[in-house]
Amino acid sequence: METGIGGLGAYLSAVLSIVIIDLALSGDNAAVIALAIRELPLHQRKKAAILGAGGAILLRVIFTIIATFLLMIPYLRAIGGVILLAITWKLIKQDEETGEEKISASTRFWRAVGTIIIADLSMAFDNVLAVAGAAHGHPGLVIFGLALSIPILVADSNWLASLMNRYPIIIYIAAAVLARTALEMIVHDNGLALVHYLGALVGILIPFIAGGIVILWGILEIKRRQRREGGVKESTRGIR
Repeated sequence: METGIGGLGAYLSAVLSIVIIDLALSGDNAAVIALAIRELPLHQRKKAAILGAGGAILLRVIFTIIATFLLMIPYLRAIGGVILLAITWKLIKQDEETGEEKISASTRFWRAVGTIIIADLSMAFDNVLAVAGAAHGHPGLVIFGLALSIPILVADSNWLASLMNRYPIIIYIAAAVLARTALEMIVHDNGLALVHYLGALVGILIPFIAGGIVILWGILEIKRRQRREGGVKESTRGIR
C-alpha cells in the first residue's frame, strides 16, 4: 500500500470495507454457531462460540493465503455445500432429539465447537475472498478482517441462541439460511456449472426455494410437536 495521505486514505477505506463485509456476511456464520450452542448451558455458550469461531478464523487465514488456488479446484464449493447441508440437517434434527440420549456436558461442548469449525469452514469461501479482495493483498489487513469476525459472530450467535430457545421457529429460519447458502455454493460451483445448464434465474431461485421448504417443514414440525404435547397433557389429566 502507498504511504502518505493517499496511502492512509486507501488503508482506512480498506479497513471500512472489511468491517462492512464482516457485518454483511456474518449472518450465515452466526446462524450455524447459534444452532450449535443452543443446547449448551448459558455459561458455556460464549466459550464454545469463541473457541469455535477462533479455530475457524485461524484456519481461514490459511485459506485466504491460498484462496486463489482453492478456487481453481473444481467441485470444491460443491463439496463444501454438501457438507453444510449435512451439518444443517444434523443441527435441526438435534432439536427433535428426546432427552433419552445421554451425552456428557464435556462431549456436547466439544461437539458444538467442532461443528462450528467444520460448518464455518465449509462456507468460508465468500467471506475469505471478499476480505482478501478488500485488503488488496495486505496480510495485516487480512488478519484484522478475519479477527474482527470473532466478536461479531460471538455477539450475534449468543443473541440468536437465546431467541431460538424462546421461539423454535427461529431454529428453522436459521436452518433455512444455511440451506440456501449450501445450495448457492453447489449451484455456483465452477466444476458443476449448473448455472450454465439451468440458467441464471433458476440458479437464483433454487436456493431460496430450498430455504422456503425448510421453513415450511419447521412450521409443520412445531405444530406436530404441539399436538403431541397437548395429547400427553390430556392423557395425564384423564389418568388423574
